[in-house]
Amino acid sequence: MPVKIRLTRRGRKKQPFYHIVVADSRAPRDGKYIEKLGMYDPTTKPATIDLNFDKALDWVQKGAQPTDTCRAILSYKGVMMKKHLQEGVRKNALTQEEADKKFNEWLTDKEQKIRAAREAEISKLQKEEEQRIEAEKKINQERAEELAKRNAEQAKEEKAEEQEAEAGEEQTEETQAAAAEEQPGAEAKAEEKEASEAQGEEKKAEEPKEEPQAKSEEQAEEKKQEDTDQQEESDKKE
Repeated sequence: MPVKIRLTRRGRKKQPFYHIVVADSRAPRDGKYIEKLGMYDPTTKPATIDLNFDKALDWVQKGAQPTDTCRAILSYKGVMMKKHLQEGVRKNALTQEEADKKFNEWLTDKEQKIRAAREAEISKLQKEEEQRIEAEKKINQERAEELAKRNAEQAKEEKAEEQEAEAGEEQTEETQAAAAEEQPGAEAKAEEKEASEAQGEEKKAEEPKEEPQAKSEEQAEEKKQEDTDQQEESDKKE
């Protein structure tokens, strides 16, 4: 029976994690498996790997074929390195003590590299977070300055409107005061005008009365003159 070391998917949508299992190559991906070797979570930074080293090494030595992803995981954890050294011991290329020493040195160096990479990743994340916070602070400061500028312009406009309103009120009051001062003079002029018009009307009313009187006087003088002339003529005739 061909046996493979592979991943089976678990978790929710867009939040997967995987079990590292030994299963029949003919079984479906998420179907039955022979044995569970560990767990792999790629969503964390760095990725989380929990592996039973001895069981994985035993299955690899028995001939189980890992998939590409599982091979990378086993190499990362040192299973493939341990298998290689154990092959050398089996072929008498080196002793078990030498193999263990080489593996421990490799493992120590690997752990240091992993720790350095993890610290670099954490430092990178912290730096990105600081940059993000700094950018947010800058944006907030620009927004606050823009808001303060806008408020200052609005306050300036309101002050200008108030000053214009006060100036308009003062001008209105001055106009009313000037009108109040000019009103007595205007009333006096109106009274004078009315008085002059009344006098004119009175003169017009008196003129027709004087004309008939003068006419009657002229007629009386003419009649008197005629009478005088007639008396003189009569005297002459006598």
